[in-house]
Amino acid sequence: MGTLYLVSTPIGNLEDVTLRALRVLREVDIIAAEDTRHTRKLLDRYEIKTPLLSYHDHNEAVRLQLMLDHLSSGSVALVSDAGTPLVSDPGFKLVRAAAAAGHEVSPIPGPSAPMAAIVASGLPTDSFVFLGWLPRKAGRRQKAIQELASERRTMLALEAPHRLRDTLQDLEAVFGPDRQIAVCRELTKKFEEIVRGTLSEVRLQFEREQPRGEITLVIGGADWMSEWDEESVREVVSRRISEGMRRSEAARQVAAETGWPRRAVYRLAEEEE
Repeated sequence: MGTLYLVSTPIGNLEDVTLRALRVLREVDIIAAEDTRHTRKLLDRYEIKTPLLSYHDHNEAVRLQLMLDHLSSGSVALVSDAGTPLVSDPGFKLVRAAAAAGHEVSPIPGPSAPMAAIVASGLPTDSFVFLGWLPRKAGRRQKAIQELASERRTMLALEAPHRLRDTLQDLEAVFGPDRQIAVCRELTKKFEEIVRGTLSEVRLQFEREQPRGEITLVIGGADWMSEWDEESVREVVSRRISEGMRRSEAARQVAAETGWPRRAVYRLAEEEE
């Protein structure tokens, strides 16, 4: 039985590849790559001549059996365009099918944009949740963010540069202006940049600058501390309503700031009117 290797590749700087990854890429019978043109740059840099075969979202259904056929007589390395395979990239079905068929599945650890981002963010790393790509459409994205209002763990998300400004606005509308965030851009590349601050500060910066490059967001979790008892929450939501804010808006903002469930805050808001 063959072995399926899941080989992590550089997310920008080609020097970040591991010695083990290079050895495996040389020794396997075939390399399944998300974009063969992209992977060819890495192979050419290290003079690796192993044959390449494309394997991506659009051909996964038809290529799956071909991969299993290769594994029946040899070994296969699966790589993505950058970072660790299967992290917001295709490959889950292949891993499941290979394991079910009795093939060994061996991860070759290495670069990962989410991991690089969180360790450099300055935000808590003891507990976190990876969200993958946030929804592209505004309505679905806003709903997804609403559902995260009470999430206390640090959150990691991938985002495209042309959607960054809208996403920061949506995050600020739900989480409030003071929630901490780090926008990690072009990690390990020449123009690497990590912008840290509150949502309002970071949003304003990217309104002045046109964001470019691959982006990972690291978002601080809700700080539901012991002082947020019912009396404290009631006081805050009452003040927001007295200042002219609509009940639903006050409940949404206070829930995001305190970590209380939105329904519970809305109930307190109803009692104040």
